[in-house]
Amino acid sequence: MNKPPSSHVIPAAWSGLQRFTDARIALGRTGSSQPTAAHLAFQLAHAEARDAVHLAFDPGSLEEPLQALGLQTLRLHSAAPDRTTYLQRPDLGRRLDAASLESLQGWRQTHTAEAPCDLAFVIADGLSARAAMQQAVPLLQHLVQRLQADPQRWTLAPVALVEQGRVAIGDEIGALLQARTVVVLIGERPGLSSPDSLGIYFTWGPRVGLSDADRNCISNVRDAGLQHSQAAARLHALLSRARLLQLSGVALKDESDDGGKTLSAP
Repeated sequence: MNKPPSSHVIPAAWSGLQRFTDARIALGRTGSSQPTAAHLAFQLAHAEARDAVHLAFDPGSLEEPLQALGLQTLRLHSAAPDRTTYLQRPDLGRRLDAASLESLQGWRQTHTAEAPCDLAFVIADGLSARAAMQQAVPLLQHLVQRLQADPQRWTLAPVALVEQGRVAIGDEIGALLQARTVVVLIGERPGLSSPDSLGIYFTWGPRVGLSDADRNCISNVRDAGLQHSQAAARLHALLSRARLLQLSGVALKDESDDGGKTLSAP
């Protein structure tokens, strides 16, 4: 009589540690190979990661919920005309195309009487449009509540919804919108357990030519990672500190140990 497949699997002695991590540990073995179930799970995760990279960004699906938060929107596109070019030419994903430049310049000309705004938000597909479409709005819901409750007033530019965008495209957008700080919400490179992870990058005094050393990052925003409320609390605290010190990047330290509720003085 043949044994069921599961009876051939020799479990790992330390399988109890699986409850502490999504990492592929203590998979057990069948002879000298990994179990079939583990192999199939890996293939599924790999397929989900690939799908996340190639999923088309739908900015239209974000406009209504953002407008419900009182946020205007602008649709923009990077200089990368399609996904294949975007993946092969990272430099094109960091700059706007001609039509988007004209659109932003036109918006600025019609708002010349307005003072520079405090914040400009950019939502970009990055390497996971799924993450941008799933995580950005819930995060902004929590953040907008904090900004509205803040004794210090925050003025906001329209939210830029950018197709085929990379992190540095926020510098050009922020500069054209004359924002004191730009916050880029972007899909992170998918891992084999995190195809829906959102990254947050913000920069004080955005302008073309800045480097990663000039911005701060909050990573792994998703249901199975850093919760939206926690990410919003940390981001609000850091933005408040950045405005006070008028800087960002390596000179701005997140010294909180309570999920971003407080920051120690430098």
